[in-house]
Amino acid sequence: MIRFVIFLALALGFVWCGATVKLGNRTFFGHVRNIWATEEVQELKHGVQEKAGPTADKLKRGVKAGYEAATKDEGSGSGSAVRKKQLAP
Repeated sequence: MIRFVIFLALALGFVWCGATVKLGNRTFFGHVRNIWATEEVQELKHGVQEKAGPTADKLKRGVKAGYEAATKDEGSGSGSAVRKKQLAP
């Protein structure tokens, strides 16, 4: 619990400093925002999206299929289907 409180205090301190303390003309978050908007970073984002896009789509489809298979009523493992068969005349 003490670790969590210390971590939370450090995280809040970082956010506060990053948003309020000026580092030259801008705050830390202002610099990050400006860097993120540069043409080079936009090219990097598009390049990564082109290369990793098909893999991410395949992974998303696999996770969705696994989720659907895990949440089917038939394979729940509760044994209710077996009990219903035993009770039927």
